[in-house]
Amino acid sequence: MLKGKSAVVTGSTSGIGLGIATALAAEGCALMLNGFGDAGLIEGLKRDLAGKYGVKVGYSAADMSKPAEIRQMIADATRELGAVDILVNNAGIQHVAPVEEFPDDKWDAIIAINLSAAFHATKAVVPQMKQRRWGRIINIASAHGLVASGQKAAYVAAKHGIVGLTKVVAIECANDGITCNAICPGWVLTPLVQKQVEALAKEKGETVDQAKTELLREKQPMLQYTTPEKLGALAVFLCSDAAATMTGAPLPMDGGWVAE
Repeated sequence: MLKGKSAVVTGSTSGIGLGIATALAAEGCALMLNGFGDAGLIEGLKRDLAGKYGVKVGYSAADMSKPAEIRQMIADATRELGAVDILVNNAGIQHVAPVEEFPDDKWDAIIAINLSAAFHATKAVVPQMKQRRWGRIINIASAHGLVASGQKAAYVAAKHGIVGLTKVVAIECANDGITCNAICPGWVLTPLVQKQVEALAKEKGETVDQAKTELLREKQPMLQYTTPEKLGALAVFLCSDAAATMTGAPLPMDGGWVAE
């Protein structure tokens, strides 16, 4: 479905970003991966995706807290892949602390990587999308882009900001063939969440399965984790012709979290 298209997916060497990148590659989309990790593992990831799906796969080590590196990533992707038709702003970090104890440097880093990076990447890619009169921008927000939880001041602020940015870009580009939407996941079973589950199980003397359910029960009526693969399928739909008039939408995939 996306043969001939090219995508940049930030934070795509693991977790949600890798799930989305894999889903796009499966539809024939060339990729520019981005993220941190062991160089050998990243090279293997590139090789595996290219070999399995027959698409070109590049990699940028751009630091998402540095605007100049973000702009260079878009320029490199445009040169290597021929264009950036799809931008998925996924990179993110987290820190948990009460607002009065929240470290200044953690606030600055979370706002930079979770929010400002999406602005800089979008700003860099919109001109070429307008020129071709086709583009898809997908921002990975969160249920925390729609509702709040305690001890997550920076993350909640950034994710609310992403939803707002999504709406502005959607309005500005509404008649340029460009859509901009936000995916708002609830609990997603990534390697990072798995570690959180295992830590909770150890702390409370529970089984891992009990801890998994306990985490879900805090927020979600549906006691089932979303997977990176399901988020990837939603991203593919948002890039399709069927979603050509869907823009400016925050789309929860959260097991009913924000319905309560």
